[in-house]
Amino acid sequence: MALALATPPRLTVMIRQRTQTTNTHQAYDSPAMRNLKIVGRSLLRFAGEEPLPLTATAWDAASNALICAFGPSESRATIELKRLHHTRASGQEKLENIASWDAPCPLPSLTHDAILSLHHFSDTSTSCLILAGGDIVLVRENPSSNEELVEIVGSVDIGISAAAWSPDEELLAITTQADTLLLMSRDIENIASVNLTPEDVNVSSHVSVGWGKRETQFKGKRARALQDPTVPETIDEGVLSPLDDRSVTISWRGDGAWFAVSKVEEETRRMIRVYSREGTLDSVSEPVDGLEGALSWRPSGNLIASTRRTSDKVEVVFFERNGLRHGQFDLRFTPEELATIEKPVTLAWNSDSNVLAVSYTDKVQLWTMSNYHYYLKQELPFPETAPKNVMCSWHAERPLAVALSTLGALEVLEYASTTSTGSAVPPNDFGMVASIDGLVLKLTPLRIANVPPPMAFHSLSLESKTVDVALSKSGTRLAVLSHHDLSVYALDLNKRPVPKPDFLWKSDAVSGHCPRHVTFVGDNQIFVLTDSWEEEESSLWRSEGETLLPQGPIMEADGASALLSSIDHEALYTLLQNGALHEINADEMAADLPPQTSLVNKFPAFAPEVQVVKFEGQTLTFGLTKSGALFANERILARNCTSFVVTPAHLIFTTTQHLLKFVHLTNVDDLEVPADEPQKDERCRSIERGAKIVTVIPTTYSVILQMPRGNLETIYPRALVLAAIRRNIEAERYDEAFFACRSQRVDLNILHDHDPERFLASLERIITQIKKVEHIDLLLAQLRNEDVSETMYKETLKTKDLAVKSRLSQEQVEKKVNRICDAFLAVLEQPQYKDAHLQNIITAHVSKTPPALETGLQMIGRLQESNDSLTDKAAEHICFLADVNQLYDTSLGLYNLELALLIAQQSQKDPREYLPHLQSLQDLPETRRKFRIDDQLGRRTKALKNLNDLQAFDEVREYVQKHDLYSEALSMYQYDNARLREIMRMYADFLRAKNKNKEAAIAYEYLGDHSSAWPCYRSANLWREALSSAVLAEVSADELSSIATDLAEGFSESKDYLAAATITLDYLSDPSSAARLFCRGCYFAEAIRIVTLRREPNLITEVIDPGLVERSADMTEFLADMKGQLQAQTGTVNTTTTRKTSKNKRREERKRARGKKGTVYEEEYLTNSIERLIERINSMQDEIQRLVEGLIRRGMRERADAVSNAVSEVMEKCQDAVKEMYPPATDTAPVENGVAAEAEAGVLRPTGGDATLWDSLQEVGKKREAPVVKSFERLSLLG
Repeated sequence: MALALATPPRLTVMIRQRTQTTNTHQAYDSPAMRNLKIVGRSLLRFAGEEPLPLTATAWDAASNALICAFGPSESRATIELKRLHHTRASGQEKLENIASWDAPCPLPSLTHDAILSLHHFSDTSTSCLILAGGDIVLVRENPSSNEELVEIVGSVDIGISAAAWSPDEELLAITTQADTLLLMSRDIENIASVNLTPEDVNVSSHVSVGWGKRETQFKGKRARALQDPTVPETIDEGVLSPLDDRSVTISWRGDGAWFAVSKVEEETRRMIRVYSREGTLDSVSEPVDGLEGALSWRPSGNLIASTRRTSDKVEVVFFERNGLRHGQFDLRFTPEELATIEKPVTLAWNSDSNVLAVSYTDKVQLWTMSNYHYYLKQELPFPETAPKNVMCSWHAERPLAVALSTLGALEVLEYASTTSTGSAVPPNDFGMVASIDGLVLKLTPLRIANVPPPMAFHSLSLESKTVDVALSKSGTRLAVLSHHDLSVYALDLNKRPVPKPDFLWKSDAVSGHCPRHVTFVGDNQIFVLTDSWEEEESSLWRSEGETLLPQGPIMEADGASALLSSIDHEALYTLLQNGALHEINADEMAADLPPQTSLVNKFPAFAPEVQVVKFEGQTLTFGLTKSGALFANERILARNCTSFVVTPAHLIFTTTQHLLKFVHLTNVDDLEVPADEPQKDERCRSIERGAKIVTVIPTTYSVILQMPRGNLETIYPRALVLAAIRRNIEAERYDEAFFACRSQRVDLNILHDHDPERFLASLERIITQIKKVEHIDLLLAQLRNEDVSETMYKETLKTKDLAVKSRLSQEQVEKKVNRICDAFLAVLEQPQYKDAHLQNIITAHVSKTPPALETGLQMIGRLQESNDSLTDKAAEHICFLADVNQLYDTSLGLYNLELALLIAQQSQKDPREYLPHLQSLQDLPETRRKFRIDDQLGRRTKALKNLNDLQAFDEVREYVQKHDLYSEALSMYQYDNARLREIMRMYADFLRAKNKNKEAAIAYEYLGDHSSAWPCYRSANLWREALSSAVLAEVSADELSSIATDLAEGFSESKDYLAAATITLDYLSDPSSAARLFCRGCYFAEAIRIVTLRREPNLITEVIDPGLVERSADMTEFLADMKGQLQAQTGTVNTTTTRKTSKNKRREERKRARGKKGTVYEEEYLTNSIERLIERINSMQDEIQRLVEGLIRRGMRERADAVSNAVSEVMEKCQDAVKEMYPPATDTAPVENGVAAEAEAGVLRPTGGDATLWDSLQEVGKKREAPVVKSFERLSLLG
């Protein structure tokens, strides 16, 4: 179809508002320890009669299909646009025709037209082609009725030299053959037109003043010594590369705000111009000799990449946006290889700025950068050399998906960034990591040497570029897979120093195939997965001795993605493109026959990173998708995972929340992922932002992380450390557990608390294993009465998975230290241990709670008496363990002055002080010396006994009075009646002086001194004892009556009417007054009894009946007042409150006590008031019951009914108040202005006036128990 339109129609599309976007990808470099591993590959060749060449490709991000443009060519002026479908579900490729049209070149200067740019708009299913002849063509896959399938929407008569769409698809930058820059909108409307002139070089002040030229250099004496080191020896002038093709290239920054144009100026130099999206020239590059036309702006925005060629190398050079140079790296060609590169290379960054593709005519190289070093991770050769460079098209949304094409071949690849590591199964977990870097394989056993990249423990030189690398089960074999061969090396990581890898053999069997993966099963079986341009299936190869033999194709319909082995290298698996994981029967393979496979698991989504572990007879498969979903079989464990690794005991992974998590391996359904609580759970730990796992070394409890900038960090997570310690304890390897605790600063109490009974039963083994006296001392010294297995290091493995272990009860925890020390002493004091572990014996005594210092000192005293050479060492050790002053006093308390002198010599005491003191004690008689020592040490009881042994009773009396040792003296003289009575008299006088009247009165009565006893009883309000003692003291009748009258009046004032009435009746013989007092206390039955007993019934009407009337009136009034208070207080609960505290605490306390309505203290005040009212009415029920019964007995039924009704109403109000103030569901504490009143929250208590408010909120927030309202039993006689 030939189209020639003078005025091309415009494409009418809906204009989308452009928003200023920023790059969403993280602008950091790829970790150096990771390699690029192929997880998907399609190889296509285009054949037929006069096939059109494949000239351009573009990704359809919506469907992940590849748009391919074929033609035009010199022989056929036709363009065919096709869609290449490739889905993981089918694993097959299908080319679907979109459109085909004739495309004659409108420019006579060109032999045929050429596609400069192919871009697909996924939102409208439209493709835009920019042709060198000047046409801008739109191809609509789903045109409407008024639209054409193929339409030329614009044309540049002079021709186009370069074109590129902005990342937001809103702007098109075009350079014409007339050195003009055009900016067009998506509707192909011109926005800006800028001339590219040589004067543009002046926009940046890169001024050359001749530095480096011979004629401007100082040539005086010692000129070289005076040369400025900051000035380069030569300055580039922008000399053109001899192979420069004079092409123009355009590249946009990732956010679409700027773009760069590389163009040769007047055949003198190549210059890079930087423009804003409005078309304003911002800067130009500084002159660089040999600069070529390759141009790619890193999407993250910090670097513009280009290439330069010199006589001996080709480099990728970088520029900043201001045009200044910013580093470079060499593409590492040998002189022979450099001679074969006759065309300038091209560059293309992937969408996340981590991989730079360098294209040649016969291959593509993928480079990554970390720690300012560029790694050649992959080299992809093509079957034949093309006339122009391999085209590279990165997927915009899948950063590691790329399409590589030449005129007759297409390769679609998807990579995963993975770490090539050795076994993580002890004891072979050397942490060996292999990092690919072109012709160098960098090997680092991180368990032996943590060498940071880009350095390595060993750098293995290779003959060809590496595709994949694998390590054997024991780490003794290394397989290196390249495009041409498989090489095997021997490693010896147990030898010191570690030797370099030894070459064993090489197989050329993979030559002619496209190798993908290599893996080990065991130590000797090697399996290789390859692809082929000729066959659609992937093939499996197996090592047989020193050769590789084909094992047939992988005949799965979904296509193979990866070849891997389990973490123990005992089983072989293949991962398919649809997420299915199949186990390959490695023992039953036949040449050229498809291997037998069985389905193990199918992930819900494709997971390029997979690890398999056999656990308790079942197979657990873990897979990580590119979106960050971590699966265990078909169960999703996390949606924000960034890296993971599996060990025989744990699944360990990192998250986007910068956490490292540990999951104990068990059944898939029982796998427990810890919450994001690194402060509470040992299975969760915070790490640096962006860190990823390199490998795990369970033997050393370490996890190696790589930071975004490339450096390595080794951490020792508590989950790994504690798991290893627990397993060592269960295996009774206490020495390993001890040293792990010591090196990782884990509390040594876990050695006992994890399994107490096992620990106590294994003490001899522990002593034998730990050996060193100092280490056993450390263990004993750190003991404390706490079960750390329940507090600090609670086991996170489910109980059913744990071995049967003993646990400590609370009583055992409180006696734990003494129990362990006694057990150690029982072993250490045996003859075979006693001499070697004397120091440990002393430590065991001192470590007790409280410390058994006397026992330890007594042992040293025995050594001293026997003139043992270890005496001084033992004394020095005990002084190190305990306070030397306390030891000195304790040794004095043993009455061993020589031992006290020995301890004093180990202290900082002044000999001029302790020597005279000890000498003065030595000069005293033994008993007097003991008394003096005990008195100085404050041991009063012992001193008193020693004083008694001296038969110095006068001194005893003085000593007892001085130190209040009456009780001790009474016990001491219990069989010496005379001295006992004398001490008792002293004690009684002492008690009376201290106002302890009851005890003093009893003491006086013991001595028979009733005259002194009854006043004390009266002061203690003990009327029965006071009156009986007064009678025994033979006081006069008048005095006895006076005593009784005073007591009765006192009890009446304190409302103890029963006691007052009893005294009045029995000692004052006044039944009328006694009856009146009984009535005041509502003891009407007792009042009636005494008046009838005394034959004075007239008092019933004269005293008792008026008393009933008076008490019923008072009670009715009291109950009415209480009812009113209840109504008033319950009606004001939950009113609107305000909060304003005073800085003065005393003033705030007064506010709290008043509980003013509308304040924050009102609720607490009302609650307390209602509780007090209920408590009071409950306490008065007996009194009310007696009153009602008395009223009924005396025929006052109406008054009794009124009192009963009043009390019933009050009780009902109390019950209603309880229901309102104490609702059943009170789950949450009140919150005041957003501050929860919870003491457990760890919030510090404020001070001043705010402290009063805090206390009030705490009181309100407590879950208070509702008071019990006693039920009032109404008499049935009242109806």
